[in-house]
Amino acid sequence: MTVEEAKRVITELRERILQYQREYYLEGRPSVSDREYDRLFDQLVELENRYPELKTPDSPTHRVGSDLDSDFPEVRHSVPILSLDKAYTPEEVYDWMVKSSQAVGQALSFVLEEKIDGISIVLYYRDGYLSQAVTRGNGYVGNDVTPNVRTIREVPLRVDFEDPFFVRGEIYLPTADFNTLNAQMDPPYANPRNLAGGSLRRKKSRETAAIPLRIFVYDGFFEPSPSEHRIVSQRLQELGFPVNPRNVFISSSEAVLPYIRELVDRFTRDRKELPYQIDGLVFKVNEIGVREALGYTEHHPRWAIAYKFEAPYGASRVKRIEIQVGRTGRITPVARIEPVEVGGATIENVTLHNQDYIDALELSEGDLVAVSRRGDVIPAVEKVLEKNEAAPLYRIPDTCPSCGSKLETRGAHSFCPNAESCPAQLKGRLQFFAGKDGLDIEYLGEETIEFLWNEGFVRRIQDLYHIPWERLDQYQGFGERKIELLQRGIEESKKAPFERLLPALGIPELGPKVSELLIDAGYDSFDKLFNLADRKDYDALLRIPGIGPKTAERLIEELSRPDLRELVRELSSLGFANEYRRTEEHLPQVFEGQTWCVTGSFRHFKPRDRAMEEVKKRGGRVVSSVTGAVTHLLAGEAPGSKLDKAKALGVRIVNEEEFLQMLGPSFQ
Repeated sequence: MTVEEAKRVITELRERILQYQREYYLEGRPSVSDREYDRLFDQLVELENRYPELKTPDSPTHRVGSDLDSDFPEVRHSVPILSLDKAYTPEEVYDWMVKSSQAVGQALSFVLEEKIDGISIVLYYRDGYLSQAVTRGNGYVGNDVTPNVRTIREVPLRVDFEDPFFVRGEIYLPTADFNTLNAQMDPPYANPRNLAGGSLRRKKSRETAAIPLRIFVYDGFFEPSPSEHRIVSQRLQELGFPVNPRNVFISSSEAVLPYIRELVDRFTRDRKELPYQIDGLVFKVNEIGVREALGYTEHHPRWAIAYKFEAPYGASRVKRIEIQVGRTGRITPVARIEPVEVGGATIENVTLHNQDYIDALELSEGDLVAVSRRGDVIPAVEKVLEKNEAAPLYRIPDTCPSCGSKLETRGAHSFCPNAESCPAQLKGRLQFFAGKDGLDIEYLGEETIEFLWNEGFVRRIQDLYHIPWERLDQYQGFGERKIELLQRGIEESKKAPFERLLPALGIPELGPKVSELLIDAGYDSFDKLFNLADRKDYDALLRIPGIGPKTAERLIEELSRPDLRELVRELSSLGFANEYRRTEEHLPQVFEGQTWCVTGSFRHFKPRDRAMEEVKKRGGRVVSSVTGAVTHLLAGEAPGSKLDKAKALGVRIVNEEEFLQMLGPSFQ
């Protein structure tokens, strides 16, 4: 095929594919099957790869994205993208309409639009082509995400209008698509908006292309400007932009309180049935010339107002964002917010997870945010209600705040690589080792560890077994009885079996479940685990069901650490188990066919996972959360929300005394 022939075929394919996309995404009337569409698309991709000089900016193949990294350069907006003033009752909306008409001395018409709960975007067009797509950012400066936005099939790459113009819109993820995708996410996203925001900021646009993002545009800026907003909407539709068909025009004669109430009630009722999420309604003055006369405040235009639905969250101001360093080196940003009551609890600290999460929110210090309690327990920032436009979007620092090491990126998270001497990691591992999820050392709580750390008595796990007890009685609160109890608890911890000691060391990726998998696969001693690491035998780990490539790679890396091996040598010399001791005893399978969960603390089971080990030995299944499949909940002292949920589901509640009786004389 000659270049001229290829050019003719490519042009024909583009026109057909673009037409089919308009039919499918804008008109909802596809004229060809998915198989025929895919065949034509693949043919176009093949030809453009063979003749790259023939690929144009409007080619539909941009929809598949690229594997090249993007660093999202900052772009200043042509006009400020301001927030909207808010109303919470139909009466407030009507009062705003009356004041707007009085301010300009004429009757006005209005437009009602659904406030899509998505990501605000500005699309710039020059010479008929999409030239830039920019996020809202702080309202004055946003990030260039053009390659990612090009993957959204509803966004026109070419329009029949060559003068420069730009449009504003909202990128969103349909609820059904969110539910399907979010089931595969770890950690899951709070809502479709956050997943859409995270997808829009993927460094590789091919990853964005895999997410079925959609868009509604709601404003266009042309020179000269049309006289009415509804004419702008009509022009946008003619150019191929998706405009929400549920928008309502309100004439000057209809701008009366009963009709506004009726509209608000109707859209509020319809909200649950929509295929996308909305968090309010937007009312705008229809006459564009009047908008200029009404003008702007520092924070919002006077010609528009947002009606906000009542939301199950509290509003609070982000005072600052601090960085926490976990025992595995994982960096976690935490928002310190003004105290706010949500669902009967006062919230002051909210975990922000990672940079992707912060970027999806477009969060800055000083922002007014919506705070929820996911599952009625975990505090979360759901969205930004009002931007602090004087502050930049928050970025996690490049260095560890505890030791100054340069951070590394692993997946979606940042990590401090200095496992051997980072103070935050060392203290975190100490607290974990002694805590309820570790060996649950009696009388050695976090406050005591904090004291021992601050006074310089402990820096590493093995230091717990070399505390100079004779010096502690010099400190207030450390009487003879307390010191005796501490010594007893620490001495008793040496009896921990291998299967408890291994996950208690706080090795990344080596929690109770992976420990169980390794032991069952025959890697039941420290010697065997260290030999595995020395051989770098990734294949051996990958042959274990439940261990994937990332876990295998991290395990080999962590098990090779000299400081970990030194720790194990010292613990072994203190009398700790360095291998798993199997028992041939066959226990009665009294829990066969049952599914158990646990909550609270116990006198005979420290940590409480020991109780669940007894359930598994006797044929039962163990899960971490209460669902309809759970048959029994073991409830100890100070149970959490699992108890209420279990009662609501009719799950059998078992206390510690009853559980000991169920275990029978076989339990020692």
